[in-house]
Amino acid sequence: MFYPRGLPQRRELAYVASHLATVEINGSFYSLQRPASFRAWYDQTPPGFVFAVKGGRFITHMKKLVDVDAPLANFFASGVLALEDKLGPILWQLPPQLPFDGARLDAFLSRLPRTTAAAAELAARHDTRVREENAVTTTGVDRPLRHAMEVRHATYHDPAFAALLREHGIATVVADTAGRWPLLEDVTADHVYVRLHGDKELYVSGYTAASLDVWAEKIRAWDGTGRDVYVYFDNDVKVRAPVDALALAARLPDVTGDVVAAR
Repeated sequence: MFYPRGLPQRRELAYVASHLATVEINGSFYSLQRPASFRAWYDQTPPGFVFAVKGGRFITHMKKLVDVDAPLANFFASGVLALEDKLGPILWQLPPQLPFDGARLDAFLSRLPRTTAAAAELAARHDTRVREENAVTTTGVDRPLRHAMEVRHATYHDPAFAALLREHGIATVVADTAGRWPLLEDVTADHVYVRLHGDKELYVSGYTAASLDVWAEKIRAWDGTGRDVYVYFDNDVKVRAPVDALALAARLPDVTGDVVAAR
């Protein structure tokens, strides 16, 4: 058990943040969140904490990356920028049914803002799905904005995909999915984004000591190239994610300043 018995749900984030350096916001994948939520998450976490934010499935799964100018504006206007200095990479997860299409992907990646100022400018073009009084369309300090892409179709085993991400400075998500979807380890940006969905059983199985040793060595090698490494466990059906995250972090005391591990 990770959470203390009787801990109210509203205090879980603060508890996680007292043990780990980052979490991945998953609710933003399913629906537009509220600025008040992002501000609350900011206030509940210590200085230096990092939030990765998952891009909306309306963009990736429903629109399939096409005709997404307004949806992208709505996503960034929904409060993402309220995370300020705690805003980490934006994760874009593509559906299993979407094969590699270089032209489609290039057009989408070209639309992604690379700074928070550019994201604010994009957010100002939101439509009525985000009410004007709720929209966050400004940023106090202009900061670089990172993106990562996770794919789930075999056609992405193509050097052209890695080349395209490298051209745009987008990280390839290294996704361990118990063999169900592609495991790509191309380094295509100034950061590495790892998602560990389960060693033997997707979303369920925990990671053995031996498998965590293997991942720790990979992370140490990426860190050695001067890149930040973001690691998120998504094997949370049996609350394995935070336990495994702590176990992995314990293996990396020499690189914890650059490597963040959590879910």
